[in-house]
Amino acid sequence: MEFIYIGDIVNTHGLKGEVRLLSDFEYKNEFIPGKKIYIGKNKEEVTIQTHRIHKDYNMFTFVGINDINDVIIYKGEKAYMNRDDLNIDGYLKEDIIGLNVYHENKKIGIITMILKSKAHDILVITEKDKKHMVPYIDEFVLNIDLKQNRMDIKTVKGLLNED
Repeated sequence: MEFIYIGDIVNTHGLKGEVRLLSDFEYKNEFIPGKKIYIGKNKEEVTIQTHRIHKDYNMFTFVGINDINDVIIYKGEKAYMNRDDLNIDGYLKEDIIGLNVYHENKKIGIITMILKSKAHDILVITEKDKKHMVPYIDEFVLNIDLKQNRMDIKTVKGLLNED
C-alpha cells in the first residue's frame, strides 16, 4: 500500500463522532462514502460514512462510529488514503518530488519539496549547496515526464540562484 497524506484531523465536531480535517489535498472529490481513510502512525483504517464541507474544514463521520468518545483519539493525527483507492488521471504533486530538473537540457537539480503559498505552489530544487525556488505554474514548467524522471523548466533572469 502506498499512503498519500490528505491532511490533519484538527478536532472533533459535535457529540456524534464527526471530525474536522484540515486538508490541501487537491482531489477532495475522492472523499466519498465507502472510501477508506487511514489515521495516525499505525494507519488505523476507517470507512467514510459522510463527508461535508464546513468553513475551511472537511467534516467526516465514519462507519460504526457514532460517539465523540470514539473519535477524540484521532485529534491531532495525520490522515492518509491508499493511492490504489484513488481514481486520479495523471499524477499527484507528491509524484514530482525527486524528479531531475533541466533548463535548456542542463540539469539544475532535483525537486526536494513543494512549498505552499497563497498564490501558487513553489518547487524547491536542490543542487549540491544551492536551492532554487521556482513557481509551480505553467509559465515555468514546460514538461513533466515521470517515466524519464525529468522536468523541463523555463526561467527568467534572476529566477535561479546563481551565487
